[in-house]
Amino acid sequence: QVQLAESGGGLVQAGGSLRLACAASRSGFSMKSMGWYRQIPGKQRDVVATLSSGGDTYYADSVKGRFSISRDDKDTVYLQMNSLKPEDTAVYYCNAVAQRAGARSDYWGQGTQVTVSS
Repeated sequence: QVQLAESGGGLVQAGGSLRLACAASRSGFSMKSMGWYRQIPGKQRDVVATLSSGGDTYYADSVKGRFSISRDDKDTVYLQMNSLKPEDTAVYYCNAVAQRAGARSDYWGQGTQVTVSS
């Protein structure tokens, strides 16, 4: 089983910064990628940034140049969010694509609220 534990959300003023962290436990699984998604009530969950096991990154156009995804050697993935805007307000979810015995599955964290005030 893969479990993801997020931290770091909160309330910040526009122009400020926050760093989200997602600690993964993955006994018996290999991580293919980890990333962050966000969701506003009534809207679909959208990708924010992803990081593959090979080091490839993807950023949504809306966050390029402001957000940065990284990972340490203990399976914790971070999302550094700078120059935050009110439109970044959402629940942010950590995602992991993990593989075991040739089968890949998606895993999700419980979500952390980010609120950016104007």
